[in-house]
Amino acid sequence: MTKTTFAGLGIREQLTAALQDYGISEPSPVQTECIPAALEGRDILAQSQTGTGKTLAYLLPLLQRMTSEDKTLQGLILAPTQELAMQILREAEKYGEPLGIQTQALIGGAAIKRQLEKLKLHPQLVVGTPGRIREILALRKLKLHTLRTVVVDEVDQMFQLGGTADVEHILRGTLRERQLMFLSATINPEIRALAAKEMKEPLEIGIEPEQRTSKTLEHLYFVCEARDKIDMLRRIVRHFEPERTIVFINHTDQIAEVEGKMNYVGLSAGALYGDADKTARSLTLKRFREGKIRVLVASDVAARGLDIEELSLVVNLDPPIDAEHYVHRVGRTGRMGRKGLAVSIITPQEEFILRKFSRELGIEIEPKALFGGKLAEAGAAPFKRTRSSGSGKTGADGTTHRASSSGTARRVGVEGNGGRSGKPAQISGKPGSRPASGSGEPRKSSPTAERKKERLQDRKNKGAPKWLKNKPPRS
Repeated sequence: MTKTTFAGLGIREQLTAALQDYGISEPSPVQTECIPAALEGRDILAQSQTGTGKTLAYLLPLLQRMTSEDKTLQGLILAPTQELAMQILREAEKYGEPLGIQTQALIGGAAIKRQLEKLKLHPQLVVGTPGRIREILALRKLKLHTLRTVVVDEVDQMFQLGGTADVEHILRGTLRERQLMFLSATINPEIRALAAKEMKEPLEIGIEPEQRTSKTLEHLYFVCEARDKIDMLRRIVRHFEPERTIVFINHTDQIAEVEGKMNYVGLSAGALYGDADKTARSLTLKRFREGKIRVLVASDVAARGLDIEELSLVVNLDPPIDAEHYVHRVGRTGRMGRKGLAVSIITPQEEFILRKFSRELGIEIEPKALFGGKLAEAGAAPFKRTRSSGSGKTGADGTTHRASSSGTARRVGVEGNGGRSGKPAQISGKPGSRPASGSGEPRKSSPTAERKKERLQDRKNKGAPKWLKNKPPRS
């Protein structure tokens, strides 16, 4: 059986040579299905899981159908987020340059005056976010009647972010003869309704719709209490030692806290805020891609559609709100046939959420635990351990409850983090303690000594994060 090639799909030599330069020789299934139909000018509604090469599936035929001598706007690609738009722009510049195609980004969060100045260079391809495109259309600085092809990437996210009104407004400004392509990892009834309204006899492409996550992905989860989640994250990153990790959280007001604690324990981290300006977001992503940042803490919106090379680990510090968000989160790794690991850190009360995702997506999400720095089956490790200094119990999250020689319990956090939740119980009979004369009770410190101790602790904590300052001292 002969292998399918890009040349066999109708891609010209200039583009196939550029693909070879970037180490791409064989088309993925979605590219094999999309490219011939797109070259014919057909409208396309394509569904394929993340990381399967959807960008090149529409970008290669879009660029090939353009005319470099024609200095009018011929192609428009809409993306739901700034990061995805800039990612698409980089790909368009790589493969458009050999063809002499001029590209430009029109995205929110950037200076509109500078973008309007660059429009005077007459780009043939524009990549942008719907809000900014509509804003420039209102200023009458962009004309859409010359468009030949319009692509809407990550259509389902466009709906979730409320950008469909902008998309429909933009489409109304184009000619009916233009080609329209919708691409997404998931397609719901609302997307089908929009496609039926705007497309002409669309070709629907579904690449393994029942397999919504990559087959090369391994799914694991760890159970711990909510207060121990960040320490569990540290242990997981230390154990698997990935070059890069994306950590997803649900509440953006917690991003800075997680970022700060990761940096404090020596794991260089950066944050990707949805409401941060374009320059800050671009700089953070650039540092992450270059390996200067090891852990990227992000929300769903900020990291939507990101394609980071050699990203082997994605961690859900909070469980996604539904199965579709799980698909898009874990789809940041295991892309284009490469292996990837998706880890979720959940509380016992959240365990039912992953069982639900497992049923809906038809995947196996295995429970795991870390004991002594080693990965183990959840529940396989003993809950009781015999020590020379006393017995102890180990919970499913790896937290150890040790008993002192006098039998009074003291909680010790994971890997000796000091049990930062709650106040430690007083331990009687501690070695070195001096009983007060005439009684068996420990001698109490004077108020002056307590104040000196507090001042000394404040000096030690200078510059430490607030959570560490508030950590109760060990007994």
